[in-house]
Amino acid sequence: MSTATPAPALFYAHPEGKVESSDIGPGTRVWAFAHILEGARIGADCNICDHTLIEGGAVVGDRVTVKCGVQLWNGVTLEDDVFVGPNATFTNDRFPRSRQQPAEVARTVVRRGASIGANATLLPGVTIGAGAMVGAGAVVTRDVPSRAIVMGNPAAVTGFVNEESRRHVPQAVPLRGDGRTGLIAGAGLYELPRVSDARGHLSFAEIQQSLPFPVARYFLVFGVPSREIRGEHAHRTLEQFLVCVHGNCSVRLFDGDASEEVLLNRPDLGLHVPPLVWTTEYKYSPDAVLLVLASEVYREDDYIRDVDDYLVLTRKASDPIS
Repeated sequence: MSTATPAPALFYAHPEGKVESSDIGPGTRVWAFAHILEGARIGADCNICDHTLIEGGAVVGDRVTVKCGVQLWNGVTLEDDVFVGPNATFTNDRFPRSRQQPAEVARTVVRRGASIGANATLLPGVTIGAGAMVGAGAVVTRDVPSRAIVMGNPAAVTGFVNEESRRHVPQAVPLRGDGRTGLIAGAGLYELPRVSDARGHLSFAEIQQSLPFPVARYFLVFGVPSREIRGEHAHRTLEQFLVCVHGNCSVRLFDGDASEEVLLNRPDLGLHVPPLVWTTEYKYSPDAVLLVLASEVYREDDYIRDVDDYLVLTRKASDPIS
């Protein structure tokens, strides 16, 4: 009678670690004093460091790093390639009371490729967008956009990762020019006419002749708290012309691949945004007034509000076979 040799474990667990879950992917390493409870799901090639706790119901994707002193509770999902720094804190109960369990835990999701800095705290139910960066010690009270950098308490967007950041305004062309100043996706900066004398300054544009498109409507954005962001969408066919007529704000342009940031800080500078460009407006000064001229009347079906849908659409648009 032959004696069967037990199959080797597909993952490594340190002798001082405790693994109660059977759902651990191959190549994952669990280090000393880590405790993975039954019902937790861990993907492949993860690194679960010392003194971590992963509760049943938590889900961890592939190639995730969880550094020392982190607890992942039921309701927390880390997608592929997420990094969690030491002592980052996750929560899943909006109104915790001793010896009282919520009827349903809040769901917190960290999307693929995002990073959570050391000692950051995530309140229950937030979503951290793909590729985002949460700064060390930040307290995240609301959803974080994809690729955004957030810092502070409460956390606010301070920039975006992988930006070709425009700390100074790029050179603009006269309004009657073609507006192509090296911005991505065909966007362009325009110098608006400016007339100055002892009485003050005047800037203007001829709606039917100078602007890049016929204008169907306008709207104003003002009174935005400095930590808030606007936009976070793209349009299928609509074109926009943005002028910060008072104060200043920054506009982030993203074409599905590259991104850059443009500062609008004077009323005789206009930014033309063509269709299929994901835009985010933020870093508003307290006195900022943003004028937006649009090529069409409002149609909700022209908006693309989910960045994943936008990425799928831009890939199809750039594929000559589709």
